Amino acid sequence: MFSKHRKESGMDLEQHELIEHAQERINQKKNLYRHFVWFLIGAVGLVLLNKVFNYGAEYDWSYWAIGLWGILFLVHLVNVFILSPFMGKDWERSQREKLIIAQKEKIAALQKEVEKEFPISSAPKKKAE
Repeated sequence: MFSKHRKESGMDLEQHELIEHAQERINQKKNLYRHFVWFLIGAVGLVLLNKVFNYGAEYDWSYWAIGLWGILFLVHLVNVFILSPFMGKDWERSQREKLIIAQKEKIAALQKEVEKEFPISSAPKKKAE
């Protein structure tokens, strides 16, 4: 249990990332479907409250509330099915690689500046005896 040798899990890093990504997508879709069900229940409840129970009957406020909630649902839908696949793992990986390359270039440029201002002599100096 406390040995220095760890057993291999049998799953490499790429498989682990794929499973995490799949789980994340499943959770996104599950939350979207849950949002849709609550939207339907809420819309029916708002119409009942406004029309049947005459709460604020002088104005049809339930349609405005349902419309605003529908817009929020559409934003959620676009986020899950359009933006998330578009800006998925491949996009994140390419952006990360671009940033790493840019950082390495900045470090190399700074290192050249430092070497230019403070040159290091290549030959070691001999001590006087």
